[in-house]
Amino acid sequence: MNRRHFLKGLLSVSCVALGSTSVLKPLTAMAGTLSEPKEDWLVTGSHWGAFRINRKNGVIDKVLPFDTDKYPSDMINGIRGLVYNNSRARYPMVRLDYLLKGWDSDTTKRGDFRFVRVTWDQALELFIDALNTVQTQYGPSGLHAGQTGWRAVGQMHSCTSHMQRAVAMHGNFIKKVGDYSTGAGQVIMPYVLGSTEVYAQGTSWSLILEHTDTIVLWSNDPYKNLQVGWNTETHESYFYLAELKKKVKEGKIKVISIDPVVSKTQNYLENVEHQYVNPQTDVPLMLGIAHEMVKQGWHDADFIQGYSLGFDEFLKYLQGQSDGVEKTPEWASKICGISPERIRELAKVMTTGRVQMMMGWCVQRQQHGEQPYWMAAVLATMIGQIGLPGGGISYGHHYSGIGIPASGAAMPGAFPRNLDEGVKPIFDNNDFKGYSSVIPVARWIDSILEPGKVIDANGNKVTLPDIKMMVFSGCNPWNHHQNRNRMKEAYHKLKCVVTIDTNWNAGSRFSDIVLPACTTLERNDLDIYGAYANRGILAMHKMVEPLYESLSDFEIFTRFARKLGKEKEYTRGMNELQWLEYLYNGCKQANNGQFDMPDFASFWKAGYYDFGPGKPWVRHQAFREDPEINPLGTPSGLIEIYSRKIASYNYDDCPGHPTWMEKVERSHGGPGSKKHPIWLQSCHPDKRLHSQMCESDEFRATYTVKDREPCYLNAKDAKKRGIKNGDIVRVFNDRGQLLAGAVISSNFPEGVIRIQEGAWYSPVGKDGAKAGGWEIGALDSYGDPNTLTLDIGTSKLAQACSAYTCLVDYEKYTGKVPEVSGFSGPIEVSV
Repeated sequence: MNRRHFLKGLLSVSCVALGSTSVLKPLTAMAGTLSEPKEDWLVTGSHWGAFRINRKNGVIDKVLPFDTDKYPSDMINGIRGLVYNNSRARYPMVRLDYLLKGWDSDTTKRGDFRFVRVTWDQALELFIDALNTVQTQYGPSGLHAGQTGWRAVGQMHSCTSHMQRAVAMHGNFIKKVGDYSTGAGQVIMPYVLGSTEVYAQGTSWSLILEHTDTIVLWSNDPYKNLQVGWNTETHESYFYLAELKKKVKEGKIKVISIDPVVSKTQNYLENVEHQYVNPQTDVPLMLGIAHEMVKQGWHDADFIQGYSLGFDEFLKYLQGQSDGVEKTPEWASKICGISPERIRELAKVMTTGRVQMMMGWCVQRQQHGEQPYWMAAVLATMIGQIGLPGGGISYGHHYSGIGIPASGAAMPGAFPRNLDEGVKPIFDNNDFKGYSSVIPVARWIDSILEPGKVIDANGNKVTLPDIKMMVFSGCNPWNHHQNRNRMKEAYHKLKCVVTIDTNWNAGSRFSDIVLPACTTLERNDLDIYGAYANRGILAMHKMVEPLYESLSDFEIFTRFARKLGKEKEYTRGMNELQWLEYLYNGCKQANNGQFDMPDFASFWKAGYYDFGPGKPWVRHQAFREDPEINPLGTPSGLIEIYSRKIASYNYDDCPGHPTWMEKVERSHGGPGSKKHPIWLQSCHPDKRLHSQMCESDEFRATYTVKDREPCYLNAKDAKKRGIKNGDIVRVFNDRGQLLAGAVISSNFPEGVIRIQEGAWYSPVGKDGAKAGGWEIGALDSYGDPNTLTLDIGTSKLAQACSAYTCLVDYEKYTGKVPEVSGFSGPIEVSV
């Protein structure tokens, strides 16, 4: 399930039966009749918040935060640059060699950036021809259109929904399960706490502020990450963070940040206890804390007995009876770098008063990433406060406004992703030739390189399909996947890659057919205001006409469906504005009797309808009050400290209880650290949403160093290498190399650097040639950390990405500095 499904399931917010139009009142046939608001300032939404935007002579002039947003992100300054930037995809383009040779093109040169401009008709015909070829020669197992990614906000123009609905009208294809953000967490937590947890509503901030004595931020940086949301973000969380800051200053709440680095949240709150831990060694620290809890009798034995299963099995491991190694604070100290005395002190603090643990997501994006999440749940169970106001554990208080009380309102549905009942694809073939039709999201490169290989995944056997063609829409795989040179090897084996996007990012650069989509500011839509708060419905007024020859996702795939002879089935006979009215009226009908929503025309003119604030809520409270009537979704209905089901899989890298396992790479004396002694932290960025907004030229210039992505360094490490603030550094390992700009900061300890993910991959050829980026081993000129990261699964259970298991070294760059290649259009050639 993707994030949208999790969010809908949370409060049953999907109120429109999208498989049928009979549930709604007749449409008012508004085609071309709905006038836009007359005010100078129009309303729209984005992942970074809601805005009012002013136009002059048909051009976006000023952008101001929406009236209700009291804590806007400074990314507001990059909004205009999403429309006006040097990397906009302007026209349909086809890679030169693919245009000349089609399916038989030289794929080893894919990425050479030479493209030919074609018409929309030509581009769509080439797209359909490629689909015909893959379905005829290979069947659905040869086509992957099961992308993952954040997409752009808007319920109607969701890029993945449009692409997958349209492509499904042609034929079936390989899909994915999971995502890169929380791949390990969302697989392990249903076994432990009965739900994915990472996308679940959490205890309300107001209750945390009222009841909590100690907050433990474990690899969690909410002040940085809450700038963005899955839907249009309200930024209400910052009000509570401001209140938390006051309580911390007054000594009413203690905050401990367990993290290798000093986070933005810690700097904001000011009076936070920072607890350094060696990278990737959180599990030994947790085991040492648990051992001390048991030794001192500080654990809640009654809660463990009444609400959990398998503690006795885990205790054998903790006390060394099962493996001969007792997990004492002294044992843990040698691995995690924290003194035994401090580990004992943490055990005491975490069992005194009301304690709220808040886990971040980065800690599970490592080899064996399932283990820290599982072990954290065990700690919370031992503390015994799960289900109490301001106690227990959270896996999402840094995401999309989790912790903001939900209004309880039904939200508008979305453009349907799946085919309507009775609609059959042209190639109605469901024969995947023995290959699996669904694969773990991070294993698609494995599929291309090793088709037919059988892997374990979440208790199943997955036979990797022989993928020959891939389709991406609003999704940049050259951001979220790992190991760029391995990706290039895989792309050599693909016959065709089609990308629908707004920009010439690396995903477009390494494609054969590129279709230019317009931005959210160049079409009409509506969105949920507050992904978890469900605060209201926001109109997304078109600010300007689509630039160049770009089109909305709806228009692109309407034309595509027309060429298939399925336009009516695709659109249901409705245009953009009719769809918006349809979605709005479905929401209005679902809320009838609870909210007196205006008609669609009035809403569109006003730009916003507010449902008001929700009521405070406690995560797992019902379970705590009566675990028999309100069981968890685990096999036993209880918290599973030991999982019989996982144990039955007999995985050597994910046994039946939380376990410390060494990584293939680990800094501070671990494997591989003699050759590459530095741990690379590639966390979510502070100035982007993954790779979105990296294209905003003027805003990007506010944080880059000599046009490069910042590389945050410890002063002592930098001095050893003769590096000063502002120098260009080469960061490297056996997997790749990149250039970045040095920023020396006291927030980062020795042996650790940070390059934030989402930096656009910008490879250059020999002597910095713009057209040479296809080469294996090419230098990345801008600073994409996934040039260096490791592409292995977290374990046989989740098979999620392990980007945080990554060692590197760095040096001052002394060669001729190439120009950054990644922020411009292609090399346009003619035939």
